[in-house]
Amino acid sequence: MLRVHFTAEDLLNVRFASEPLPLVELAMALVAWQRTDEPAVFGRWRGRLGQELPGRVRPLLDLLRPDGDNPEFVEPYARTLEEGLVAVRDAGALLTADELGRAVARAPGAASRLRALWGQDREAWDRLGGAIRAGHEVAVAPHWTRIRQSFRADVAWRTRLLAAHGIKACLASTHPHAAWSGTVLEVDRPPHYEVRLGGRGLLLMPSSFWTGRPLIARGPDGPDGAYLLLYPALTPLPLVGPGPAQGALDALLGRTRAAVLQLLVHQRTTSELARDLDISLPSVSEHTRTLRAAGLITTERDGKAVLHSVTGLGVDLLHSGG
Repeated sequence: MLRVHFTAEDLLNVRFASEPLPLVELAMALVAWQRTDEPAVFGRWRGRLGQELPGRVRPLLDLLRPDGDNPEFVEPYARTLEEGLVAVRDAGALLTADELGRAVARAPGAASRLRALWGQDREAWDRLGGAIRAGHEVAVAPHWTRIRQSFRADVAWRTRLLAAHGIKACLASTHPHAAWSGTVLEVDRPPHYEVRLGGRGLLLMPSSFWTGRPLIARGPDGPDGAYLLLYPALTPLPLVGPGPAQGALDALLGRTRAAVLQLLVHQRTTSELARDLDISLPSVSEHTRTLRAAGLITTERDGKAVLHSVTGLGVDLLHSGG
């Protein structure tokens, strides 16, 4: 379970990141490619990316695990690829033996490659830089416009949620299993991690690739800066259309998910949604799960049937985004 302890000062100092960061999104993209969850949304994307990734990304893949608990130095808070590459290399001199041991224990590849990094082997660092550049070229650069669209849509939605229902509802919406216990935000999913913000506040960063429970790390402003909470964007990259959205609602949710919400003005079953939208049952389940987590729909059982309907918040969004 993730447990994040807030003080009153922390709750007053929750804010959104201003933009996605290329090497953070690269790490999340390669992590998402290794995961197997949400196949209805990410399945085809994973297949395509697997065909496109060059073999020279392997030094980076050795450091990235499917649970997203990655060495921080490969996910610098840099605004451009070039700035990020410099930040990664500069961090090399500061790596500790403990960090090496943890990375080696989790890496699928040969430990010798990682030990060469910690030994400041120039060739090993050149290979890592080449891996980052190659991965960015395939997984991030061609899709940057859509990544930014996903990011901005999520921030717009949660800003609206914050204004209408407060900061606790905004934070609880970051994951279906997130809930509050007093001033502690809990996400009932492994592994166990507990952090006390201690007045530093929290920087919120949606990712169009990440599919797991929210991840928390020390933020970009040094030891006294805010913590960063990285969470799945409401509309993941595979659901962001390649062209301009037809309306505000499509831009926020993606066309299929927006259509689901519009249909649920009248209660429908999962099977009825699949029939009306001509999509698979697993795909409907993925969409309704995310809409439910955002507080836009409710789901209840009636015998064997699963019934979905829009909430008041969902109706407000339909009226404002039409």
